[in-house]
Amino acid sequence: MADKIKVVIYSEYFHERRGGRPAELYPNGMHSTIKDYLDKNPELDVSTVIIDMPDCGLTEELLKETDVLLWWGHMRHQDVSDEVVERVKRRILNGMGFIPLHSAHYSKIFRSLMGTRCTLHWSDDHKEIIWTVIPSHPIAKDIPEYFILGDEEMYGEPFEIPNPDEVVFMSWFNHGNVFRSGVTFRRGNGKIFYFQPGHESNPSYHNQYVLKIIENAIYWAKPDVTPAPRKDHFPIGTIKVGEL
Repeated sequence: MADKIKVVIYSEYFHERRGGRPAELYPNGMHSTIKDYLDKNPELDVSTVIIDMPDCGLTEELLKETDVLLWWGHMRHQDVSDEVVERVKRRILNGMGFIPLHSAHYSKIFRSLMGTRCTLHWSDDHKEIIWTVIPSHPIAKDIPEYFILGDEEMYGEPFEIPNPDEVVFMSWFNHGNVFRSGVTFRRGNGKIFYFQPGHESNPSYHNQYVLKIIENAIYWAKPDVTPAPRKDHFPIGTIKVGEL
């Protein structure tokens, strides 16, 4: 059997510990709910870290062995040190896959990778329909033409990000807003998939299609190759005339 894909789920694990609706939906945290689903796949090796760990749990050693990093953050973006952000960014540029979820659009790491403010319109819960825009895309495997989430926090355009490489999913909300809810980017050797559903007081991470999309995205985002160390100096004469 081939080596397992090593997946790390980072989460603030903040709202769920404060009680109320988030605690009812995710008594062990949203990261644990996602992990419970992914653990059913024998090809994945899934672990979790939370913001209260030293270095947010994202040590050099852990990241070096990580193929794909999922990121959920909301209220404590500023508590992630710039050192950790740069550490994660280097790994992404070197080939680690990155899947920012929901409010991670405003995380330091996502904004650094995008080079924009990543702002958007938002409002309280509305019915959300997620449409599959590129049904042939690997991330859309086994996903229907559309599915209904029910209530979810509304994110609406304009979404201040660079033009994505692909818009795989587009959402419509019952009061009229639309949103590019599943988009891909490449930065360096790393592949990025931003996915919008996942407000802490909504049951989106119990939805079979949301979880399947995350699973598909892991396969899509995992490193294709391990790039050789790059040399800054390329000596003249390295390529022989007979090779041209």
